[in-house]
Amino acid sequence: MVTAAVVAGAFTLPSALASTDTPDLADITASELAEKVASATPVPVSGTVVMTTRLGLPDLNLAQVQGAGPLDLLGGSSTVRVWSDGDGKARSSLLGDLSEYTVVTDGGSAWTYSSSDDEAVHYAVAPEDQAALDELKASAEELDPAVVGDLPTPQAVAEQALAYADETSEVTVLPATQVAGRDAYQLELSPDSDATLVDRVLVAVDAETSVPLRAQVWSTQDPVTPAVEIAFTDISYDTVDPTVFDFTPPPGATTRDVVVPLPETTTLPEPGSTTKPEGAPGTRVIGTGWESVVELTDVDLQALISGGAAEEDLRTGLEGTFGSESTDQLMTDLLGDSSDRADMTTLDPQALLDQLTTDVPEGQLITSSLLTVLLTDDGRVYAGAVPAETLQALAR
Repeated sequence: MVTAAVVAGAFTLPSALASTDTPDLADITASELAEKVASATPVPVSGTVVMTTRLGLPDLNLAQVQGAGPLDLLGGSSTVRVWSDGDGKARSSLLGDLSEYTVVTDGGSAWTYSSSDDEAVHYAVAPEDQAALDELKASAEELDPAVVGDLPTPQAVAEQALAYADETSEVTVLPATQVAGRDAYQLELSPDSDATLVDRVLVAVDAETSVPLRAQVWSTQDPVTPAVEIAFTDISYDTVDPTVFDFTPPPGATTRDVVVPLPETTTLPEPGSTTKPEGAPGTRVIGTGWESVVELTDVDLQALISGGAAEEDLRTGLEGTFGSESTDQLMTDLLGDSSDRADMTTLDPQALLDQLTTDVPEGQLITSSLLTVLLTDDGRVYAGAVPAETLQALAR
């Protein structure tokens, strides 16, 4: 899941992230480096990731009232502890001042836990689908269920960007650097099109393991300061203790089960295809590459705000496009059910939406430095890393 995310004040690169030393690495071409990342053998990884974002969204101050949660990623700097066994099991924990938000995945199953809510959510396929899932795992690279509020990693952002490396970008190798104490190659992707909000993406890749260590995304609105940076500040490739991936809801925690439909195919439709993903009727991708726009139809916005409609159809159509993680967070976390938080009354989704949107002739517009979302009055949603004018023209 763009994936992408979002606002801080002046940006200063922490000294732990990069070194002024330039490592002496063997020469490599852009295509060779991209292939090394794509074909790298997964390895165990653990460490600390810092995500700094400045999308230009209004300051919602949600972290102070809701505790650690995915919405923290929409502004400022966030710290995430990550673990992966390199074989399908992963754990990530977003650290707040006095709270923590955790995601644990294991193939076709996942847990999320919010300490501020004291709620654990279990995502899993239906028992009758488990055998079919086991068969699919042999041919699918990744079949973890879609989790509301999943936490990003440098590798996830890099993979989304590299998907556009061949045909829609100018790809260049920049001088080597160091990230989290590791020698790293740097691969820069610059969109061929001027019809996107993305100016360029810079990925730092571990020279030994080919693990992406840092991903930076610049907006055309500010080509000097990254709109998004997600990077390891420390990293280890030692074997991770298997007990790290065990999850049991704390005593007294509220638990909720979400049944995830098993996909009939493990691949998403190509950009521009009219094929509708399973479970997402009324969904299509318009355009290609960095100019891709997701269109959803028959969306009952008021039902979403009131919590009276399922979120699955909305989420599914937004997966697999650059920046879609940010769209997913806006559409599910902001428009889903509100709940009582400590030291506050009920969080009002409508008030949050009003703060984020601007009224336009076509409906309501959410603009940021990397992502634009248009909610039309007749139940359509358009989202993409494109200017607002592009979405408004599509909606007319």
